[in-house]
Amino acid sequence: MNELLVAKDLHKSYFLKNETVKVLRGVDLKVTRGSFVVIFGPSGSGKSTLLNILGSLDRPTSGEVLFDSVNLFSFDDNELSKIRNQKMGFVFQFHHLLSEFSALENIALPALLNGCEPKEAHNNGLHLLEKFGIIDKKNRLPDELSGGERQRVAVARALANDPQLILADEPTGNLDEENKNKLLELFVRLRNEGRTIVLVTHSLDIAKLGTNVYNLKEGRLYAM
Repeated sequence: MNELLVAKDLHKSYFLKNETVKVLRGVDLKVTRGSFVVIFGPSGSGKSTLLNILGSLDRPTSGEVLFDSVNLFSFDDNELSKIRNQKMGFVFQFHHLLSEFSALENIALPALLNGCEPKEAHNNGLHLLEKFGIIDKKNRLPDELSGGERQRVAVARALANDPQLILADEPTGNLDEENKNKLLELFVRLRNEGRTIVLVTHSLDIAKLGTNVYNLKEGRLYAM
């Protein structure tokens, strides 16, 4: 099938101070293989909540997510963790790199956790660093990298296991204009390579890069 990810009637509510807050109110979404899906919306609209559910980092109050035709939430948390490591790559607004590991070690770690031989994980990490133009930073710790370099390392880490799906949550939100543009060029390259990407953003300029663009408004998703 051409559809890699299908969300059906997703609802998500939180209970805060004796009040029910409805974040998602029946979201449907189909992500075809090789598409670059951008979900646009202002801060607080539920974009991150939706992305976390699509990536099985959170569970919906009701509804289902089919990944490669299988309902993600039919698995327990340990099984979901394996699926995420093997088949999904995540990029967040804040890089979440491990501070005590070098750029290369951060990139190689997901492959090592997936049972990859150390030499293969190392060589793959070098290849990704070279591809993203930061091979000279391979031995630098995260604190020794610029914000843009840290985000490129984070994208490389997301690709370490050659995932079927890349999920990005406001990946440029913490960058200056120059580094934002560099990172967006990288996502365009990944799109042109046929990677399947779901990215959430509050920026209309970034939304224009998508092959499929949606607006998340009042808990519902609308095609733009």
